[in-house]
Amino acid sequence: MDGARLPTTAPILILLGPPGAGKGTQARMLEEQFGLVQLSTGDLLRAAVAAGTEAGKAADAVMKAGGLVSDDIVLAVLTDRLADPDCAKGVVLDGFPRTTAQAEALDQMLHARGQAIMAVVSLDVDTVKMVLRVAGRYTCGSCGEGYHEDFKPSKVAEICDVCGAQDMTRRADDNAETAMSRLDAYQISTAPLIEYYAKQGALKRVDAMGPINDIGRSIANIVRTG
Repeated sequence: MDGARLPTTAPILILLGPPGAGKGTQARMLEEQFGLVQLSTGDLLRAAVAAGTEAGKAADAVMKAGGLVSDDIVLAVLTDRLADPDCAKGVVLDGFPRTTAQAEALDQMLHARGQAIMAVVSLDVDTVKMVLRVAGRYTCGSCGEGYHEDFKPSKVAEICDVCGAQDMTRRADDNAETAMSRLDAYQISTAPLIEYYAKQGALKRVDAMGPINDIGRSIANIVRTG
């Protein structure tokens, strides 16, 4: 872990940020540096369904019926996952909570476990620059590594630096118009959540428009200081 030090209690870190802010990239860096496990809602649900847990079965039934998985089920899945040994060093929550109701329920669940949120990191972006960033994204279809035409191109065109695959994919909705719409929706839905954590004193703001490693160092300092 390159000498990285964790607080004395396993950290629960939440990353907030609009699409394209780099949450996934920063979560992977935290995993490599501190051993924190990245937990995204989608991955949690898929893993629980595959494992056949009680919460996973409930989620599977709802999804097969075309419904939205309730907060109670998501929290049950998350509770099960936090009990796994690999989460002992701490986790990074990506994509949950999305509302103040979810945040309140998460606080209650963690309190019952004797845990608490260490910090909520808001990856702040410049709207115009973010639209340009999102519009140039592409991903390795084999391993999921993310790239960008201007900010993070692969070393060899159309070949993944990580796994060597030649399977680059681009989302159809990664265009300027759609990116602006998604950013507007994020700001509206997340503003109350940012206010909620700011009142708790848990909110930390990081400029997410700089170099990836600079952003990573800022977040790492938050983790170290607890």
